[in-house]
This record gives sequence, structure tokens and C-alpha cells, in this order.
Amino acid sequence: MAAGLSPPFFFSERMRMANTASAKKAARKIARRTEINKARRSRVRNFVRKVEEAIASGNRDTALAALKEAEPEIMRAAQKGVVHKHAASRKVSRLTHRIVQLGK
Repeated sequence: MAAGLSPPFFFSERMRMANTASAKKAARKIARRTEINKARRSRVRNFVRKVEEAIASGNRDTALAALKEAEPEIMRAAQKGVVHKHAASRKVSRLTHRIVQLGK
């Protein structure tokens, strides 16, 4: 039995190995894409975090500069299918609104 896995999970459908050559190749491709998507998602989170920290500090100019860097990264993630395009637009819109509120 695999270390750290309880018997019900270990024997579940999710742990089954691919049998055919095409299924094995698909599993390899999925693993590669998952790593790339994780990196992209992490990168987006880092950019968004920088914007949110700038907003929290109350510095509008820094927040605008951070948003200007973050927006292309967020939209690129949407284009690559890491996040939905509407979710990306909503994120940019809400961050922009929060920055506008700093100016008031």
C-alpha cells in the first residue's frame, strides 16, 4: 500500500493506472499541463497579491502601477484557459474599482 494513503482512497478509481498506450500518453500530457497551469495560476496570484497589498497600504499610485502589471498576466491566464475569461475580467474590474475608491 502507498505511504500515507488510507485503503478507501488507495483503491479508488482515481488511483488506477492507464492501460492503453494512448491513455498513458494522455496521462503524461495531463501531468505536464498541470505543472504549467499551476505555475501560471501561482504567477497570477502573486501579481494580484501585490495589487491588494498596495491597496491595503493606501498608496493609489503604487496600486495603479501594480494593476498595470497584473492585468495582462490575469488576462493571459484566461486566454490560456487557466481561469475563465469572465472570472479574469471580474477580478480586474473589482481591483480597478477598489483602486478608484482610494482616490475618493
